[in-house]
Amino acid sequence: MTGAEQQRQHRIGLLLAASAALCWSTSGLFVRGISADLFTMLFWRGLFSGTAVFTLFFAIERGRSFGVLRSLGWPTLGVALLSALSMIAGISALRFTTVADAMVIYATVPFVTAGLAYLVIGERPSRSTLIGSAVALFGVGVMLWGAKLGGSLLGQFCAVLMTLGMAGFSTIMRKHRDVPMLPAMALSAWVCSFTCFWFAAPLSVSAHDFLLCAAFGIVQNASGLALYTFATRRIPAAESTLLASLEVPFTPLWVFVFLGETPSLQTLVGGGIVLAALFMHIVSEFRRRPAAMAMPASV
Repeated sequence: MTGAEQQRQHRIGLLLAASAALCWSTSGLFVRGISADLFTMLFWRGLFSGTAVFTLFFAIERGRSFGVLRSLGWPTLGVALLSALSMIAGISALRFTTVADAMVIYATVPFVTAGLAYLVIGERPSRSTLIGSAVALFGVGVMLWGAKLGGSLLGQFCAVLMTLGMAGFSTIMRKHRDVPMLPAMALSAWVCSFTCFWFAAPLSVSAHDFLLCAAFGIVQNASGLALYTFATRRIPAAESTLLASLEVPFTPLWVFVFLGETPSLQTLVGGGIVLAALFMHIVSEFRRRPAAMAMPASV
């Protein structure tokens, strides 16, 4: 692949990762709109999400689908299990500790991913990624300034597991870029659904909630997982998790815009810092190595 093509793929990866974060950031709208209990909601979300991602896989691979499935190995299983762990641990963290505790720990995921990717696959994060991660972490701190900390150790441990899970599956996906990972994302959603089933009441949902759960699974989760999968094939693992941080400021923004829930001053200021950090990172990466784009490929 020529330098110009690598740069083009990198830019596409940036946009895909940012789009994945925007899909994930709609979670607040669905959670506010669905009256079913948490585990029932997540059971249906996982079922619809996994089915949607698996359908996309078959649409892309077509006649090769079953052959691809037979060839999948441990990387696919590893991604599926770590992604499911991240989903389930994230749910548990919000249930057993404060949102502030969970978000402060989650905001470290770009740094954790950078360290893990360097140790496992030798991928060094760019200076822009590290600076953007640090500024975004500061912005999250501002958003949570004065928030109640000191949740349970179990909840904090779950938040750590969520962070490690995301860092882990992002690194594996980056290392095995040539392996189709959509089946892994579908399986992870189904594993999450299966886990929540034992605490859920699936038949108790109203028709309205059922349709919202379907949209929750397809629009918020499946679309985000698919876009993030395509992104990790094009950009470094630490960079993809950095851009996933867009979810943090946009989640309260959508709730404010569509439901009228006014965010605090800290949320507005901190969210602005996170957005500025990520916007500057994207701009700097789009401008990076402009000469490579202009140089003809060497023979």
